[in-house]
Amino acid sequence: MLFVVTYVVFVILSSRHGCSAADVPNFAAHFGSKTRYEDSVAHRRLLAELNAGPRLHTDPGSLLRTPSGERCSPMHLTAVVRHGSRYPTVKNIRAIRQLSNLLRRVDGQQQTQEAQMGERGEGSAAWNRDLLRRWDMWYTDDMDGQLVAKGREDLQQLATRLSTLFPSLLGEDSVRGGRIHVVTSSKHRCVRSAEAFQEALHVRANITPVQYRHQVDDGLLRAYDGCPGYVESVEKNRTALAEVDKFKRGPEMEALRKKVADKLGLPLQDFTPDLLEVAYFLCSYELAIKSLHSPWCFLFEPSDAKVLEYKCDLKLFWKRAHGYAINLLASCPLFHHIFRTLDKAGRPRRETDTPPDPASILIGHAETLLPLLGLLGLYKDETPPTADNYHTQDGRHFRSSLLVPYAANMVLVLLDCARGPRLQLLVNEEPVRFPGLPHEDAPLYRDVRVAYRHLLDGCDYHKACSSTAGGRGPNTEL
Repeated sequence: MLFVVTYVVFVILSSRHGCSAADVPNFAAHFGSKTRYEDSVAHRRLLAELNAGPRLHTDPGSLLRTPSGERCSPMHLTAVVRHGSRYPTVKNIRAIRQLSNLLRRVDGQQQTQEAQMGERGEGSAAWNRDLLRRWDMWYTDDMDGQLVAKGREDLQQLATRLSTLFPSLLGEDSVRGGRIHVVTSSKHRCVRSAEAFQEALHVRANITPVQYRHQVDDGLLRAYDGCPGYVESVEKNRTALAEVDKFKRGPEMEALRKKVADKLGLPLQDFTPDLLEVAYFLCSYELAIKSLHSPWCFLFEPSDAKVLEYKCDLKLFWKRAHGYAINLLASCPLFHHIFRTLDKAGRPRRETDTPPDPASILIGHAETLLPLLGLLGLYKDETPPTADNYHTQDGRHFRSSLLVPYAANMVLVLLDCARGPRLQLLVNEEPVRFPGLPHEDAPLYRDVRVAYRHLLDGCDYHKACSSTAGGRGPNTEL
């Protein structure tokens, strides 16, 4: 499939930045929403091979799976894309500084004791202290979630792959005519991602200079911020993440906290669950930003990574996804916008009518994609993840590392076919079937609209957001 070629390209690009495939930590696909796109894709490919045998197709066209014998051609695509790799936010940078200061303070005390006793500590704790002693705290508050160079490449490479797959929609004519509609969140990392996406399309079309055309619309891409029902009942409600808090204090996290504290030579009472997560994500940040196998990575093993990934999944599930109905209803404006765009693109037209835009690119956040995927009924497990069922959740569908890595994307391709318009769904460049239409990769568009009629006729954002009534109940209705 396309992602086989993609992964080879990613490995080559990574090696140029000083990190070959062999240097990547063997748990790099378990960083939750802080996972690199190429590691997520490679892991999904591996899982597919293990579950169904090799699927090593290299023809990009194999992604478009229309009914046998029916001629189809792409007529429109809408893509919802997460921004590329970024620096930590200022909140996380301050937590990193706290961990760094704690390590240096304790290390200084231990060095003084060793000098007085004329001894030097041995074992894994001393080894890790020596390794991390050479690590500099280089993150500064002004980085605050900014897009990094690797993040620009993430979006440029995605744009190049999509334009290769859909030249009639994202090719020179569309770029030169300014007919690719780009919308972005107001966050700097999203605006810069939108620019990087457009730059790649211009380079591929050999058009200079780049003419950026995008609009900012937080009402579409950050609708949860403007939803009082969500903010009050989930975002600011401490009890909403009860499962996350319970897991943080549970046996899996406690065992891991003690293990890593011992390696670092830190008092257990000072090394909180939050600082444990900081140490883990330092490994992911340095891999994503610098393509560096950071010394922080040597603190963890794959089994440890799975525990911390699960903690990330719990938080995203209960705060942004299927956990509560209001999480999904907050993405109603984006859902309706997408289907209005598809309706317009698929509507019969006279020759004198102005043709619709061939592509709509919407660039937001993991928090933009997850509720939308949930609203569509995707990646919902029969048993929701809780603090108590970690050991039975290994095969869960809701895996943030696979769903919303940096540059994650959901693409809806409207196809002009003999029997009428069809719609194909791609998630991170892999075909995914609509839950209500499990037997076709590209069902008729009218059938898709029937399957989602309850949302097209309902999904009332203003009603859901105007009060907290019912918003905190488990999501059983969508």
